[in-house]
Amino acid sequence: MRYVLIHNTNRPSNQPVLARYCTSFLCRLRGFTFRRELHPDEAILLVQSKDSRLDAAIHMLGVWIDLGVVWINNTGDVVDLCIAQAWHPFYIPIGPARYVLEMAPERLGAFQAGDTVKIEEVFLD
Repeated sequence: MRYVLIHNTNRPSNQPVLARYCTSFLCRLRGFTFRRELHPDEAILLVQSKDSRLDAAIHMLGVWIDLGVVWINNTGDVVDLCIAQAWHPFYIPIGPARYVLEMAPERLGAFQAGDTVKIEEVFLD
């Protein structure tokens, strides 16, 4: 499995988010579906091939927990964020995004629209 650290360069004092890097269609479709709990340090970065509003949309059908969601474009700018509620049909960002960061809702306060993030690959043993 591939992991990345997401650093918010506008708020360097915040702890970076360690996320599973998810590029395949099945991995993106599955996300946190069927999960009944989420550890505060768990996160997934869903990666699209290009910036798009439609491709960056997420569904919450079959997701039993609320998620903090951050949409990030190809240049690393945070375009939108929200708390996605369990079982809500779908969420679409207000602007085109390539990356969708899904994590525990309590981590959402580390980001704001307009922030810039840096994505760094990490190698775990």
